[in-house]
Amino acid sequence: MYSLLLLAAAAPFAQAVRIIQSNDDGWAEANVRTFFNALNAAGHEAVLSAPAENQSGTGSSDATPTTVGSDGCQFDSCPGGSPPTGANATDPRLNYVNSFPVTSIKNGISVTAPKLWNGAAPELALTGPNVGSNIGIQVPFSGTVGAAVYAAETAQIPAIAFSGQTGDPTAWNAETPLHSQIYADLALNVTTTIINSGKPYLPPNTFLNVNFPSVSQCSDPSQFKYIFTRINLGLFSAADADWCGSTRLPTESSVILFKGSGCYVTISPGDATDKTTVNDAAVQTQIINKLKPILSCLP
Repeated sequence: MYSLLLLAAAAPFAQAVRIIQSNDDGWAEANVRTFFNALNAAGHEAVLSAPAENQSGTGSSDATPTTVGSDGCQFDSCPGGSPPTGANATDPRLNYVNSFPVTSIKNGISVTAPKLWNGAAPELALTGPNVGSNIGIQVPFSGTVGAAVYAAETAQIPAIAFSGQTGDPTAWNAETPLHSQIYADLALNVTTTIINSGKPYLPPNTFLNVNFPSVSQCSDPSQFKYIFTRINLGLFSAADADWCGSTRLPTESSVILFKGSGCYVTISPGDATDKTTVNDAAVQTQIINKLKPILSCLP
């Protein structure tokens, strides 16, 4: 295993940016906390605003936060009866919202983060890594994706949703699982590449849907390859960007199930208005050019 400092050092240099984070697995889950640590170790100003409890599968639901129930927050991370929103006692950058993922990131964008940044707004929104994949027909129901879509469409903040196939919900204060460390490293690599590409980080009303495969075959981040994909099949869509010798991008599902050698990360351009693939080849090309330093083609 490697330390978070080594994770950060392994990534190419990127200028420090203000990042709002969220997820749907809960603010105390190991994946999002490990990624938070990696982002801050890399020099970014990350603020986490995520649900007090696991809210997987809640899509774009949104509701006023309520007082925490008698059982307290996830993994005993706050006591029963706690306020509707709150922060870690020793680190105000770690925040819970007792509601849905969309509500959580909305509160982070409009309330929590600006207070910590002297009124400044987030420059980038990152959600996850989700515990479990979000590919194809899963995407509309994912709270991790829902939070990213809110940031991209409503708040007009470039957004990336990360999900990983391996793992079960794990407490923030348990021993950090290997998959959480690997997914944090891979997510940091994608984030760094987008930041290094310059502003605007993504075209308007788009988000990236990124899925990491199982770590059972590949346990070193250098073994993974990044493939540009589609969320949905697009049988009746216009031609995609001309990439890897084709004008039809492979789907996330087909790449995740690909039987060739190697481990493949899928990166899909998402339309924030309907959570499907961006079907504009010119917009796809813009994103490909930003990600080109890390992209590969399937063999």
